[in-house]
Amino acid sequence: MSSIEQLSDRIPDFAKDVRLNLTSLVADETLSPQQKYGLLLASAIATRNAALIAAIESAAAAVMTSVAIAAAKAAASLMAMNNVYYRFAHLVSNSQYKTMPPRLRMNIIGNPGVDKSDFELWSLAVSAINGCGACIDAHEKTLRAAGVSSEAIQTAVRFAAIMQSVAIAIEAAGPTPLSGEGLILLLPYDRLRCGATQ
Repeated sequence: MSSIEQLSDRIPDFAKDVRLNLTSLVADETLSPQQKYGLLLASAIATRNAALIAAIESAAAAVMTSVAIAAAKAAASLMAMNNVYYRFAHLVSNSQYKTMPPRLRMNIIGNPGVDKSDFELWSLAVSAINGCGACIDAHEKTLRAAGVSSEAIQTAVRFAAIMQSVAIAIEAAGPTPLSGEGLILLLPYDRLRCGATQ
């Protein structure tokens, strides 16, 4: 059983639609394998759900190079920064902030190690999850200028939406039994990374 099938089994019955959407996503061949699994990995990281990240990274490792996996992780990490900054600059009523240099390093955008359109697609998906309208608009325009179809762009955002709903469904299901050894709480990914247990 694949890591994604195991993940699907953890989605509770109250989220049957989410389970079915995940199944249709796996079967969807609109995007290339690298585009698809890089998108899923970057989106999973953006949800901060450890179980989802582990399952998607395992599946991605079967079809992506280590360089491409690193690029997907970089897209998620960079957008975590950019989405906060540019969402602020976009939403704040004082227009002065839009003219100030952000002074944020983002060199990887120029040389991500994968096709730039793939990196832009992954960045768009993460920006959609994080809700940064300015970034969504910028990445969509860049993708369209590079010749990426509106169907592929819509697919990317649909996949991001499904990843977010899978993460929420798993968390809403509550603790997961660990083979007679008690319960393990599903902590947000950032807390697991830091070794926090409470």
